Amino acid sequence: MIKNSELLEKFERKVLQKEKLDYRSALRIFESMWREGMALGVLPLKDPLEGIEVDIRIARMLNHV
Repeated sequence: MIKNSELLEKFERKVLQKEKLDYRSALRIFESMWREGMALGVLPLKDPLEGIEVDIRIARMLNHV
């Protein structure tokens, strides 16, 4: 359980500042994740627009807050 969220956020910011990925490294990570998704059978999506209504409804609610 996280008791001090500000401390966690500060830590995350420091880690992100230290970890600068170049384009090739980021692309390698993306491709690896894509291959893993394909191996698990969840990528590519059979119907990319499936569930879009729910996403739109959530976006509308968040935009009104």
